[in-house]
Amino acid sequence: MTADSPLSPEKFEEIAIVSRETMDRLRVYAECLADWQQTLNLVSRNSLAHVWDRHMLDSIQLVRHLPEGATSITDIGSGAGFPGLVLAIATGLPTRLIESHVRKSAFLREAAAQTGAPAEVLNARVEDVAKAQRAENAGESVGRSVDILTARAVAPLSKLCEMADSLGAQTCLFMKGGRWREELTEAEKRWRIKHQTFESLTSPEGRILRITGLKKR
Repeated sequence: MTADSPLSPEKFEEIAIVSRETMDRLRVYAECLADWQQTLNLVSRNSLAHVWDRHMLDSIQLVRHLPEGATSITDIGSGAGFPGLVLAIATGLPTRLIESHVRKSAFLREAAAQTGAPAEVLNARVEDVAKAQRAENAGESVGRSVDILTARAVAPLSKLCEMADSLGAQTCLFMKGGRWREELTEAEKRWRIKHQTFESLTSPEGRILRITGLKKR
């Protein structure tokens, strides 16, 4: 996979090992993305030609890192739907896509409808979702509120930890680039973090961080 040879849908299907139904839905998603990209900057122009490696494969690799018994997914800063919408399509798990941008939220709703993904789109800031969640749970004896929390290219790890804590996330899967060690060191100044790191299929220097037991110091 180079700048001159993007991953084909057929090669993606071979690597990702997905069902025919899932592949068909991902193709619909890719077509929807290309259509909307003409009037809305959802992904960088250069990366659109590489949608199957830079976006689809990058996102679907998280499936193997979901904990056994996962019941739902919440994706923050969903943007064009990576990784949240891909995970909803691939796993069938109920998924919330939190996106503050109005037009990107409209795209996500359209893509979810076209693909039949079990995804709910919240056009809101994470802080507002967390506030509403606390109000909804007021007076109830509840533990953590979000099962699986995902994020890709949204914010530094320290900020992501803050968001995760506000949402009461049980398990976080955060996709980080080459500065992941630096971000982890910085985040650990404020947070107690139980974490595992996994190599990325699409970025040799990147890592997937699976975080549990998040607590403020």
